[in-house]
Amino acid sequence: MEKVEIDDVRNEPNPLGVHGVRRPISDALGTDDVSMAFYELAPGEQFSGGLHAHHDQEEVFYVLAGTATFDVGTERESVTVEEGQLIRFPPGQFQSGRNETDDPVRALAIGAPGARHNWADLESLIPCPECGEVTSHGVREPTDDGRMPVYCNECGNELV
Repeated sequence: MEKVEIDDVRNEPNPLGVHGVRRPISDALGTDDVSMAFYELAPGEQFSGGLHAHHDQEEVFYVLAGTATFDVGTERESVTVEEGQLIRFPPGQFQSGRNETDDPVRALAIGAPGARHNWADLESLIPCPECGEVTSHGVREPTDDGRMPVYCNECGNELV
């Protein structure tokens, strides 16, 4: 058995700088089969760096406080998730979440199976300056200096 206080879990924000508070609970608990992270989003902050899909995990967000807005699917259907509500994304469904309000959002993100996703199974839809349009991008494992290399699946161009 492992027990932790969320405030005692180290803060490890996304290397893309899209939020200030992300606490990897699964690391602190030493989980093998489930991933959990606590987020606190200030107004305008995001859970991740844009529209993406985890092809190897389903993901559930539980909003503990505030109101989060998610874009769902490649059509970017907007869904509001309020305090006490949950939203589930099956493996392969594109999604992106953010705080569009003036109040902080506190939420848990839960992914399974596995305490970590395979970086090769993460896909983002973002503009490629080389291709001149929105294309599918892969993500490499974060580097020791905190960079998260993103590359275009069409032309291979790497973004920093």
